[in-house]
Amino acid sequence: MMNPTIARFIALTGCVFLVPACQTGMRPQLPASAQTPPSLIAGVCGDCHAVEEPFESPNPKAPTFASIANREGLTRETLAPWLLDAHNYPEQMDFELSPGEAKQIADYMLTLQSEDYRPQP
Repeated sequence: MMNPTIARFIALTGCVFLVPACQTGMRPQLPASAQTPPSLIAGVCGDCHAVEEPFESPNPKAPTFASIANREGLTRETLAPWLLDAHNYPEQMDFELSPGEAKQIADYMLTLQSEDYRPQP
């Protein structure tokens, strides 16, 4: 008969190796700057767009910031000028951004880029 202490040790050791197998698919950790958008973004963009996780847009027609950020070829050099051009916006988005605000929004959105990003159905 096996010593009870040894049996417990073997059982606990086996559990340690099983824990990683029980974990669900993990998303990469977003940078701290991506976890809480600047107040400008929450106030100006958040009424329509999902600006942070779990990325569910209040307006179903408005793309999430994550889906925009993960579009192929998107850079600060392409996004910030686009944000400044009010002719790009739907009628509901009738407002103007300063160059600094556009840069702040673009910088935040680019923190949401991820090689593991998969569009939501």
